[in-house]
Amino acid sequence: MFRKGKALWFLMVAGLFALLLVGCTNDTSSEPNETGDDQTEETDTAEETTGSGEINVGIVLPTRDEPRWVQDEQRFKDALAGSSYTTEILFSQGSSANELQNVETLISRGIDVLIISPHDGDAAGAAAQAAAAEGVTVIAYDRLITSTDAVDYYVTFDSFAVGEAQGQYLIDHAEGTGVPLYLYAGASSDNNAFLFFEGAWSVLQPKIADGTFVIANSSEAEALSANAELSRDEMGRILGQVTTNWDPNEAINKAQTHLTAAGDDLKGDVAILAPNDGTARSIADVFATDSDITSFVVTGQDAEMASIQYIIDGQQSMTVFKDVRRLVEDAMGMAVTILDGDTPETTGAYDNGAKEVAALQSEVIVVDQANVEAELIGSGYYEASDFTGLE
Repeated sequence: MFRKGKALWFLMVAGLFALLLVGCTNDTSSEPNETGDDQTEETDTAEETTGSGEINVGIVLPTRDEPRWVQDEQRFKDALAGSSYTTEILFSQGSSANELQNVETLISRGIDVLIISPHDGDAAGAAAQAAAAEGVTVIAYDRLITSTDAVDYYVTFDSFAVGEAQGQYLIDHAEGTGVPLYLYAGASSDNNAFLFFEGAWSVLQPKIADGTFVIANSSEAEALSANAELSRDEMGRILGQVTTNWDPNEAINKAQTHLTAAGDDLKGDVAILAPNDGTARSIADVFATDSDITSFVVTGQDAEMASIQYIIDGQQSMTVFKDVRRLVEDAMGMAVTILDGDTPETTGAYDNGAKEVAALQSEVIVVDQANVEAELIGSGYYEASDFTGLE
């Protein structure tokens, strides 16, 4: 009896175990696939946006680590709200390899239009070519993809005009002659950095030539100061000395190095060409701590909230306001036009080294203490409650 009962008991346990195995197998089939750490973050973002299934518009942005791109994410979502078209937004986190992987992921989801702001304009050519090979229309957003004919359109602000505005602001606020001019630029991998610098140089160079400004921190710029126009290679040599790589920490290191090397004749009242708001704040903080700097005028761009507070407080002189709401609307409007089977409107073209890319350009606005409230609060871009010190 004991052996028979024991056998029955084993049979019952085996049957129960088999049922448990079936249940576990069914549960496993419904779990999501695992991915790498970076891609997991992006996939989570995408699922919040569109859920599963095919999508119409894929969007790849360079990083989550700058406020500008996080704000763009929400604006892109809002721009397509209420439409029958769907979108998925991925971030490349400053990696061209991630960027290509993101584009391949979007292609596998069946996109018809790709909107991409490249981390590196040249390296992004591989991603654009992968999309074009599948019949996807490629729209470069804010930053041009270079050295490939796989780009169909470019939605941008007039980057040359941004640099012109920055340079002109320094000219308008220069007093006397021999004003030390500190030059800084964006990343050499970003075509926009060249366009910004080219625009600034176009107005600053005559004032360098006539002695209004004295270049303080670039031997390459000093050697080329008689040239009204610079070749790409010449600009590259200057950028090699003054690039911030769009990194505020690198901007701090550059500014500290330059001020340490500068003599008394290159201090006092100075002018600073800073390429964007993040680097402008960092550079301003460094210059503000040097007791031999009497005053400084420093440029910026993007109208970041932190820089608007700096402008209100007199710590940053100006920013070039690029109303990204308009840029997002332009990019998404272009995508919808293409999806509807029509040809989008363009206002100009940019040479990317392989073709003239048809472009739609948005205007830029200079903002300083005099008009910050009218341009940014009055337009609804920010709320007055976001800042202190507004009258």
